[in-house]
Formats: sequence, C-alpha cells, structure tokens
Amino acid sequence: MGFTGGIVASNVPPKIQDVTFKQRLGEHLPLDAMFKDESGRDVALGEYFGKKPVVLAFVYYNCPMLCTQVMNGLSGALKVMPFTAGRDFDVVLVSFDPRDTPAIAAEKKRAHLEYWSAEKDAASWHLLTGDEETISRVTSAAGFTYRWDERTGQFAHISGILVVTPDGRLSRYFYGVEYSPKELRLALVESGQGRIGSVIDELLLYCFHYDPESGRYGVVVMNLVRLGGVLTVLFIGGFMFLMRSRESRQPLQDLRP
Repeated sequence: MGFTGGIVASNVPPKIQDVTFKQRLGEHLPLDAMFKDESGRDVALGEYFGKKPVVLAFVYYNCPMLCTQVMNGLSGALKVMPFTAGRDFDVVLVSFDPRDTPAIAAEKKRAHLEYWSAEKDAASWHLLTGDEETISRVTSAAGFTYRWDERTGQFAHISGILVVTPDGRLSRYFYGVEYSPKELRLALVESGQGRIGSVIDELLLYCFHYDPESGRYGVVVMNLVRLGGVLTVLFIGGFMFLMRSRESRQPLQDLRP
C-alpha cells in the first residue's frame, strides 16, 4: 500500500494517518548509520557522500508494486539526462523493511538494471539493508514515516525521491512515481554545489526556482525578464559592432582599382 503524493488523503484509516514524507530541507542525514550493501558488505551511509550529490529513495525490495514504480520513474528520468551515474551522482536506495536481506537487494538490483539495460551503471546504484533502529534513524531524519498494514500485508508509505548534497544535507524532494528529467537535472546541479553542470544549467537555475510547498521547480518571471533584457542588449551591441566593422572596411574596398 502506498501513496503517491506528499499529503495523506482524509479518507485514509486513522491508524495510518501519520504516514508522511515531510520536507526537512537543509537537515543532515546521519552519515554514520551502518548498513549492509547488496553484496553483504558493512557500509556507513557516509561512504556514498563527499564528492557528488546523491539521489536517495526509501523503498522495500519485496514491495509488490509502488516501490518498483518509484525505481522505474527514477531510471526513466535519469536515462534522458546529460549526467552520468557514478561520475556526476550516485543512487542510494534504503530499504525500510528490516526483513530485507543483501541477497534480496542484490536480486532486485540485478532485475531492475537488466530491465532498463543499465548494467553499466551497477557500480553507481547502492541498495542498502539494515536493522530497524538504523533504518528509523535515517528515515526519521528525512521526514519519512511508514506503517505496516496487517490487513493488506504491506507497508503504507508515500512515494518519492530526494536529492542530497555531497555533505549529506537534504536538498530537494520529489513526490509521486514519475519525475521530471528537467527538474531532477536542476536539483542535481543545485545540490552538486558547483561540481556538476554547465553554463546552460546555471542559466536554467537562474530562471527556475524550487518551491518547497509543491516539490516542483517554477519559472521565476522577473529573472526571465532580466535575462531577456541582458540578451537583448548583447544582441544589439553585437549587431552595432558588426555594422561598424563593415563600415570601417568599406573605404578600403572602394580604393581598390
């Protein structure tokens, strides 16, 4: 059982009304939290931070539907972005089901990357499992709460992904199971603290601003107007320079026999 938005509907049973995914922008994740990766190796969460931004998602690997959709939505967005997994960012998935094991995580990773023909990205996808206390430390820090529903035999949770800065600060939240490649690209550039992206990306960031209420990037009209003014001045200046250059060469051409 899952919810694809940041707000729980009013008709949700009272016992799972507290299932939320609240934004805690600027807060730090507990990077000392210890997990096991899909190979069974003991790893600290901080091992995946330090040099580049991280796309983080809370899922569980035996989820019958929604978590797979989250992973597919993420892969679909990443597939059309100009950045390279492993070089520009890493992907970290944390299972919030303490019953998940490294073996289950490894099979989920294999099947997912094979489905997306993305086996080359295996080194940049990290599927973690841990005990209940460790999981709770990390999910609580990110504002993610969930509940086991005995009736359905599933976890009730809200779907979404986060973008985290290289030093482990929560930077951007995206809700649902489909993610705009443009917005995810902007979030990675913004969260990358100047380490990834091009001049074009910086211009896009100037024109779009993240709205925490909606979890979306919106157009900053005044910045578009300012940018349009600057480009107009540059165009006129360039045109005038070109015309003067032509005029200065014309007398010389007239003197030729």
